[in-house]
Amino acid sequence: MDQDPQSPRLRIRIVFGEAEMMGPGKADLLEGIDRTGSIAAAGREMGMSYKRAWELIGTLNAMFHTPVVSSTRGGPGGGGAVLTNTGRQVLQLYRGFEADSAKAGAAQLAAFTALLRDIPDGK
Repeated sequence: MDQDPQSPRLRIRIVFGEAEMMGPGKADLLEGIDRTGSIAAAGREMGMSYKRAWELIGTLNAMFHTPVVSSTRGGPGGGGAVLTNTGRQVLQLYRGFEADSAKAGAAQLAAFTALLRDIPDGK
């Protein structure tokens, strides 16, 4: 979903409970883990601390019936992380929800955009 960072866009957070939610940051982190095979590397790509990335994965793993990420400790052969089937399903559902919501709200988003004042050079 590459978009101009200055263009209006939806950022959806699904709240399941007081401390249980799924949003764009967690989805990006899951995609990073899937791409890099590492929680630490995915967090670094996002400018996130190692501790914060692990906290988010801990929260996600505790939210669902089964973990979304499976990890192995580092050592001589190195550690790693992979999305589980549940993790892939959670990511797919979230990204699908984002896409469907963007499509359904496109007219309203365009109307909001038309009401915005022009700001030369973003100032």
